[in-house]
Formats: sequence, structure tokens, C-alpha cells
Amino acid sequence: MDYKDYYKTLGVERKATPADIKKAYRRLARELHPDRNPGNKTAEGRFKEINEANEVLSDPKKRSQYDMLGSNWDQYSRAGGAGGAGSAGGAAGNQFGGDPFGPGSPFAGYGGAGGAGGGNVRYEFHNAAGSDDFSDFFRTFFAGADAAAAAQTATATRKTAPGSGSGSGSAAGSGNGRRSGRPFDDLFSRLRSEGSAGTATGTRSGPAPRSQGKRRGEDVDVEVDLTLEEAFNGSTRLVQVGDRQLEVKLPAGVETGSKIRLSGKAGSGPDAGDLYLITKVGPHPVFTRNGADLTRELPITLGEALLGGEVEVETLRGRVVLTVPPGTQQGQNFRLTGQGMPRLKGGGAGDLFARIKVVVPGKLEGRQKTAAEEFLRQIVQPNPRIKI
Repeated sequence: MDYKDYYKTLGVERKATPADIKKAYRRLARELHPDRNPGNKTAEGRFKEINEANEVLSDPKKRSQYDMLGSNWDQYSRAGGAGGAGSAGGAAGNQFGGDPFGPGSPFAGYGGAGGAGGGNVRYEFHNAAGSDDFSDFFRTFFAGADAAAAAQTATATRKTAPGSGSGSGSAAGSGNGRRSGRPFDDLFSRLRSEGSAGTATGTRSGPAPRSQGKRRGEDVDVEVDLTLEEAFNGSTRLVQVGDRQLEVKLPAGVETGSKIRLSGKAGSGPDAGDLYLITKVGPHPVFTRNGADLTRELPITLGEALLGGEVEVETLRGRVVLTVPPGTQQGQNFRLTGQGMPRLKGGGAGDLFARIKVVVPGKLEGRQKTAAEEFLRQIVQPNPRIKI
């Protein structure tokens, strides 16, 4: 089980104040929130990690326990720490001279003989559903205490060795004692008063550790480059995943950043991860895209602008005819409904906006110039540079 550095997870120093921790957590939570990263497994995993780190570091008691034992977690885990399974604690106790809580151990003083009698101490932790939002490290170290407001109890049962006394009542005396409903936060104080000089064994009930099951394969992201025409019509691609080559279909309407999930295609077998195709649509020489809408420039002649007329417009669907009214101005936009990109969700299509560009004749000579001058004398046009 890996030790988790919660300070590093939140990007703060170990001496960070509660305000520093709160500020760092809020910043990361906004950045990694699933609503801002739909389908992003990496962001989802990081979001869970920062929530787990904040769960510990924002609670003074948990932070104190974490700071006290965090650096010794490897020894603590091998010594059968809280939530350890079976006789792991007893076996590990031999590594510390027969008592994992005795002299020389990094946990000395937490399980020393605080009362009369010998025997062994068994701690059982019962976690409510919901603790799977936290790592194995968190659940083992804190037994899921207060995690996600889940209800849980911690019970301690003490068995007294034969001949050490009889009767029941105080856990500090000889006999049998049972306490229930106490949070794990005071476990170490109870260990001081209720521990024995014998070996410690741990058992844990609740969901089995994830390591006992078959681990699901990792997801794989593959970036796919497309032209605007391919994004408009849909396309197919051959994608290499390990030693396999898959033919995948890309639906019409994808845009840069669209994610297409192929369940179980990132490997072989029933536990294979998912394959995510992330599309990247390249720029087009004619059309500019804005979501499902397209914009293009439409050149027209001076005569078409002055007198109007029917103008052919090339779209991604084919040619359509646009009626240009007399007096059409440079830069004027005309909407061609439904001539844009297919919508990836919801069906239908966006619109195409044709932006007018009036192309005037080149240099005039002779009779052309004379005719143009006569024409302009007949037209009364105010100075367009003067605001009215």
C-alpha cells in the first residue's frame, strides 16, 4: 500500500495554515470539477485525490494523526496498523522485538501496558457504504472515519489471558470490556489506556481491499486529426492500440476536443480499459467554424451590389442560390438556414453566414472612365466618412 503525501497533493507545505489549505483546495476543486472536465478520467481521479487530502488536512485531529504517523506509514502498515488483516500485526510485531508498540518502535507508547493483565487486543472497524471514494491508504489509516458523512463505529474487544483475573466492566482492569460507537479519532488515546504488553492483532470487516480483485486496465487517449469536410460528413480511421489495429467510425459533427468513447477497446479481455478518441479539426481555407455555425466570405460584383441579383453560394452540402437585394453593402451578412455543420447532439444542423465582399472593377481607361464619371454625376451619395 503506497503512502500518500496529502500536502503534495494539494501543493502546500507541511507548515501550511488552515487558510492556505482551504485556498489550495478550492482552487484545485474549481479546476478539476467533473462539470468542467466531462469524461476526463485523469481530472476525475485528481478530483478524488484532492478531496481525500482535504478531508484529512482540514480536520485538526486527522491532520495531527497523519503528521504523527505519516512518515512512518510503511512500518506502521507492516506492523498491522488499524484496519490491518488477520495476524499481520502479530507477525510484524516480531520486527520490533515482539511488540510493534514497544520500545524501539516508531509507535512506542501507543499500545503499552496501561492496565493490569496480559492477553491480546483486537480492533474491528465497520465502515458504512461510501468509503470507496477514498483510497486504501485513507480507509486503512483512518478507517473511513467521517468520510463523506458515512456512519461507522469502532469497537474494541479485550480478551484477558487465563489467570489474570475475572469479571467484566472497566477495560483498564482485568476481565472483558467492550466499547462501541467511538470514532477512530481517539483510537490512539484508547490504545494508551486499554493496551496490553502482548501482541496486537487486527481484523477488518467491510468491503474487500481493491487489491484482492482483478484490477481494471487503464484507459487510452488517442488524438485524431480531421479535415472540416470529414467532420461534416463523418469519417473512419484505423487506430493502433498495442498490437491491434481497430477501424473506428467518427460521427458527423465532431469538433476539436470532442471525445468518443469505445468501451473495453484499450486492451483485450473483460477488464480492458476504454479507448477515447479526441478529435482535432484543422482550419479550412474558405469556412470558419463556430460550434455548429459556419461563416464564409461571398464575393459579388459592383453591378450585383447596386442592382441586386441571384448569386450561387458553395456550401459543404453543395451549391445553393442566394438572392442579393439591390443596394447590398460591403460586409453585410446573409444567413443560410441549415447549411452549417451537423449537430453532434440533438440532431439538425447549424447555419451558414455569407459575408458580402463587393469587388469593384480595376483601372478604367478611355470611354470606361468617361462613362463611370457620368454615372457618378447622376447619383447623389453623401460622404460615408461623415457621421450624420
